[in-house]
Amino acid sequence: MTIRKYPLPGVRKIAVLRANALGDYVFTIPALDALKATFPEAEVVLLGKAWHRDFLAARPGPVDRVVVLPKCNGVPHEADRVEDPEAVDAFFADMRAEHFDIALQMHGGGGNSNPLVSALGARLTAGLRADGAPPLDINIPYVFYHNEVLRYLEVVGSVGAVPTSVTPELAVTAMDRQALTDEMPALQQPYVVLHPGATDIRRRWPLEKMTALAGILAARGLAVYVTGVAEESAAVAKVASGANENIHDLCGKLSLPGMLALLKSADLLVSNDTGPLHLARAVGTATIGIYWVGNMINGGPMNVRNHRCAMSWTTHCPLCGMDCIANDAHVPRDGCMHDESFVDGVSVDEISAHAEALLNLPGVTATFRSAQA
Repeated sequence: MTIRKYPLPGVRKIAVLRANALGDYVFTIPALDALKATFPEAEVVLLGKAWHRDFLAARPGPVDRVVVLPKCNGVPHEADRVEDPEAVDAFFADMRAEHFDIALQMHGGGGNSNPLVSALGARLTAGLRADGAPPLDINIPYVFYHNEVLRYLEVVGSVGAVPTSVTPELAVTAMDRQALTDEMPALQQPYVVLHPGATDIRRRWPLEKMTALAGILAARGLAVYVTGVAEESAAVAKVASGANENIHDLCGKLSLPGMLALLKSADLLVSNDTGPLHLARAVGTATIGIYWVGNMINGGPMNVRNHRCAMSWTTHCPLCGMDCIANDAHVPRDGCMHDESFVDGVSVDEISAHAEALLNLPGVTATFRSAQA
């Protein structure tokens, strides 16, 4: 039996498969930092999406280059993209010509992604493997309920990478700040950001509660900027609909660089468990995250000095009673198609109290209670 010693000698090029959304990328940053620290001479190549290429171009960090992945056997999961066999064949020919020393799979349980990584032709493959997925050279069991940052640190640790931090950090550049200046020339200070959206509607705090919170914070003299993507325009408009002139609707008005700079200069972000929450933490902004308990296990912050989490312990659908968290937070969608909020149990009082602590604004909770009396 051959006993391998890690880290692998002579590593000059590392491929990392992680082709998904904003928050998903943020979770991998400590692992990518560990790779760069352990293999300082190696080029770290992210196999990702077009947004990775655009967002990470000229941005300080552990990723040296992004290769946009063609859709291959369902990876990445994009309903609007059709697989092109010629593009896939050309991609693998190009990747094999790169002569990767290490290829890492950080894109789910490996049913579709492990064959993709194996086909890159690297000297060594490692990554996540769920039950029944094809194996790599080194396999880390994919267990759904596990902290995402630690999950990817375990993957890179299997090839010898030593962590330098467990806290994701993203650099904010002059281009980001200029984008915000161009897109929001009259930004009010001080300000907080509220993000009422989330891809999974069950993760969304009820809009009437986010609206009440916006009113409380605006009444204290803070500017309140409500953000969201175009599909969330109705939700953002509702939260920003209060009579207070300090509340502003920014739905669809910011580029990703502009959003990054907005979050960096904010005094606080209040958000459901979605990309901007993890982005804000990565740029050092104080946050209050509203979590469905299972998602807290996967995506909770690595420290609490500047971050607070409000958790809902609801595990069964409020309408049909189905247990939607016992096995996998995504699979039950096949059985329960209701879009009721699972975080309705989080109170405005609780979020107000967290805001009071993080913003050093005594009386926020009392102000809310007086308004309700």
